[in-house]
Amino acid sequence: MSLIFVPFRILGGIPLGFIRELGRMACFLAVSFYWMAFPPYLLRRIIKQINFIGVKTTFVIVLTGLFIGMVLALQSYYALVKFGAEASLGPVVALSLIRELGPVISALMATGCAGSALTAQIGIMRITEQIDALDAMALNPYKYLIIPNLIAGIISIPLLNAIVVVVGIFGGYAVGIGLMGLNSGTYFGGISDFVKMKDILGGLYKSLSFGVLIAWISCYKGYNAGHGAEGVSKATIQAVVLSSVLILVWDYFLTSVLTT
Repeated sequence: MSLIFVPFRILGGIPLGFIRELGRMACFLAVSFYWMAFPPYLLRRIIKQINFIGVKTTFVIVLTGLFIGMVLALQSYYALVKFGAEASLGPVVALSLIRELGPVISALMATGCAGSALTAQIGIMRITEQIDALDAMALNPYKYLIIPNLIAGIISIPLLNAIVVVVGIFGGYAVGIGLMGLNSGTYFGGISDFVKMKDILGGLYKSLSFGVLIAWISCYKGYNAGHGAEGVSKATIQAVVLSSVLILVWDYFLTSVLTT
């Protein structure tokens, strides 16, 4: 009789394993926020991680934002011309970047560039017992490893988002004025008329939450990496995939809340 229930045990184990992992991740984040409430704060470590997550990703962000703005302007122009609304190219590009593409693209690029490296870095510290050494020296691993990355993510991702938006708008400007022959005053005038503070704040809220999400998942996967090079590589892949998927899922829920 026990063999009959084996498939059901396997099927039931999948959601149970998912719920356990989700609970461990939630506890990890809760402990991180708990220790974040108490000084001291390692300012040098925080600045180093801001450089690691933000500054070293800037070139990729600028390049990505430029071509996203150019492609968006090119595609939007041909759609707007059919309705005789080509003068609305500026607001379409700006609102698309500010409300949606800027936060999502900057978060995805930061995940691929910095999140993967962060997971591998902490994972290597785990398998080489450097984290255990921190415990042995009475140093809190959360204060030294996790909290600086969380703070750096919260600071860096909104700044990267701002770079994507600004560069993308000027990329759209280059296509609209240089290739399509639009008037520059019409392009920027439409942006100032249609872009509201609510749109800017919505993009800011998204990028802040994405910064927490990227640092949280990357640190968790690295902190709990398995043994050996295989464990670190597996944790890195899981961190990138899970972060990318959750960014898109969380973006949907935030958009549904912010637009109501």
